[in-house]
Amino acid sequence: MDRILVARDREGRISDTVNCRGALTAALLDCDLLLSLNRQALLVSDSQAAYRACARKHGIAHETVNAHAGVRVRRLGNLAIHVQNVNAYHQRIKACQRFRGVASRYLTNYLGWRRAPGAGW
Repeated sequence: MDRILVARDREGRISDTVNCRGALTAALLDCDLLLSLNRQALLVSDSQAAYRACARKHGIAHETVNAHAGVRVRRLGNLAIHVQNVNAYHQRIKACQRFRGVASRYLTNYLGWRRAPGAGW
């Protein structure tokens, strides 16, 4: 299945792009993630090494949340950091009942439809 790379900020703005199949690499993140990421932002991700490598390469502050180890939220000073909004977004894509699932071939179209006013997501 194709991968959807999602970036979401605290104001609720979402950037999504269909990423290719296979392993997530720092090179893929360079092309997709950096287009929507402010260099002054704090990148919060799961613990995949590609995010760490990309952040280090471009001097972007990065924190991880290891959901596989049962960690859902971490504290960074008075700030709670998590990836739950992105996880919920992925779940809504997977459970797209209106279309009885999401066909990888039309994934870009589904994401565009999601952005349409009144889409109900």
